[in-house]
Amino acid sequence: MASAFIGLGSNINPETHLAAAVRLLRERVALTGSSPVYRTPPWGIAEQAWFLNALVWVETELAPEALLDLLQDIERRRGRVRTVRYGPRTLDLDLLDYDGIVLDTERLTLPHPRLHERGFVLVPLCDLAPTWRHPLLGRTARQLLDEVDRAQIERVTFTLPGPVAGRDAAGTPGPPTPRSPG
Repeated sequence: MASAFIGLGSNINPETHLAAAVRLLRERVALTGSSPVYRTPPWGIAEQAWFLNALVWVETELAPEALLDLLQDIERRRGRVRTVRYGPRTLDLDLLDYDGIVLDTERLTLPHPRLHERGFVLVPLCDLAPTWRHPLLGRTARQLLDEVDRAQIERVTFTLPGPVAGRDAAGTPGPPTPRSPG
């Protein structure tokens, strides 16, 4: 089984789409943990509604590109239409890390090429795995978070279905920190 981090975001009816995405993911992968949900400013195009963002940690038998296919299928099922880059969306699912591997194909780059620049990714990643180490930069999630702007990122009361912040449904500690390459 491989361990992967998936970023979730939405700024069109976000609670509905984020909860549905987690339910659809659980049909195909094992949900190990989910972060709190955060309200975050738009990235790329400022003139749009703010986003809700979170991360889930999954275990899967799917290969990286098959997991990407699943994520894109879930986006389509939730009404995602790719028209304007960084524009409003019903759902955005990003494969951020897959077992610490480095991959660069026409369809998929791992780790996600902008993961280390985005507070809306690093804040929830630190909730799940603050000691996760970026396979190319060699810095932990916590170290990377210290280098980005997170001033407008606010935790909200809405939660994703399933285990949260490294704890299972019974509240017991979650899995160990994901493997780092090397």
